[in-house]
Amino acid sequence: MTLAVSHFTPESRQDGIIKLAAMAVGGQGGGVLTGWIESVARAQGYAVQATSVAGVAQRTGATIYYVEMAPRGAQAPVFSLAPSAGDVDILIAAEMMEVGRSILRGFVTPDCTTLIGSTHRSLAVSEKMAPGDGIADADEVRAAAEVAARQLVLADFEGVAVRAGSVISASLFGALAGSGALPFPRSAFEDAIRAGGKGVEASLRAFAAGFDVAQAGVEPARPGDQRPPADPAPRGPARLLADWQALQTRLTALPAPVQQMARAGLRKVVDFQDTAYGAVYLDRLERVQAADSAAQGWELSRQGAKYIANAMAYDDIIRVADAKTRPERLARIRAEMGASGVMHLTEFTHPRAEEVVSLLPARLGRWINARPRLLGWIDRRVNKGRRLRTDRLLPFLQLHLLASMKGWRLRSLRHADEAAHLDRWLDIALRHAATDYALGVEVLKARRLIKGYSDTHARGLGKFDRVMDGAARVAGRDDAADWTRRLVTAALQDEEGTALDGALRTIDSFTAKAG
Repeated sequence: MTLAVSHFTPESRQDGIIKLAAMAVGGQGGGVLTGWIESVARAQGYAVQATSVAGVAQRTGATIYYVEMAPRGAQAPVFSLAPSAGDVDILIAAEMMEVGRSILRGFVTPDCTTLIGSTHRSLAVSEKMAPGDGIADADEVRAAAEVAARQLVLADFEGVAVRAGSVISASLFGALAGSGALPFPRSAFEDAIRAGGKGVEASLRAFAAGFDVAQAGVEPARPGDQRPPADPAPRGPARLLADWQALQTRLTALPAPVQQMARAGLRKVVDFQDTAYGAVYLDRLERVQAADSAAQGWELSRQGAKYIANAMAYDDIIRVADAKTRPERLARIRAEMGASGVMHLTEFTHPRAEEVVSLLPARLGRWINARPRLLGWIDRRVNKGRRLRTDRLLPFLQLHLLASMKGWRLRSLRHADEAAHLDRWLDIALRHAATDYALGVEVLKARRLIKGYSDTHARGLGKFDRVMDGAARVAGRDDAADWTRRLVTAALQDEEGTALDGALRTIDSFTAKAG
């Protein structure tokens, strides 16, 4: 948990209107938080008005909850329906990027605003859609908040709430009380939670934790203090454990700088398929190591350990079904939603003919793909959106049956295509590495362009092929690795590949002159 907090003594607002805005997305309890704020204010003799302006969907826009309150007097106050830039006393943001949006919209000002925000991230759709790393920089938001707000309370209130067995609305309510931004005693806030009558004990625990965080303050965690979680001990039949131990023995023979990444890659590949598949992973990695050396810091092998594992653990229908039916996924969803009783869970599927045919034996699948009319006939029958209520037995069993097809996977057309493509990619990387080590490393790293399945996989594969073509054209130049790195960066900038087109045209301009 990280926190930055500066305390101040709030001015008396008994003769004025207190204006509070809260920004939250679906599932964060913004409505509950607003209800508590209304309740505590009314109990303290204040006139209150609350409104809300809904966002456009779960992660494309937050709902803005707006509350105005003033002491009751002889004349009823006139309240506004929405917040105005430069005129918000308290701003509560239930996620770090909402902190940034509130600043951009002018709701946070250094002369009057107490800003309370959670530093955790719930990625927006735009961040998830980016072909590369589209995650916004939270450090820039923090720096802006430290300048923009009069009083600043930033902490991982999501983590605070989860540890208390509650939801973020309760910990934010505690932070509001602890900040002193409202002229009400702590007991009044707690009474508002009790009056709600639902999840009282857990909410009070989260409230108390949020209150303490806002009052005491915690130094930001240093990166060196972070420790990677320990790998869980493997469990299973003695024969499989023996196979796993044999793989571990092979892994320890790798150079020390490669072992950590190789260990993670081996776990990923074995989880994807089985220990025999893990042995194939180590075979490929040892081939890369044989072309590497300590003089180069084993960078080729380290990148190979990562990207060979990613290539071998490709996304197919079997893997998607497996991920959707794992017990830990259901437990995570229950924890995130705070569900303790009956929960309805609907999965959306939209298979294309290509995904269905990819599960067939390689020869049969290629035979069908070579006949567009037959492939179209199959597509018309399977290419339909489906909703599967996996909290029900039959739909769950359908996905579970697909997930159980791991034993068939290695005979499928999809696996044959993936394995052939992987081996061609490794051949190219090692061939370049023999004469230009840095270029070989960049070719291995270019594999991150390929991800997902269906249309996402096809787009990534198309970009990857174009980058490989560009790398071949610059091979032999002193800056070949640099240009290949630029091509990958350009390919990750936009879904359509416009930036990649421009980079390839630039390469065309000087390779044509050289020719």
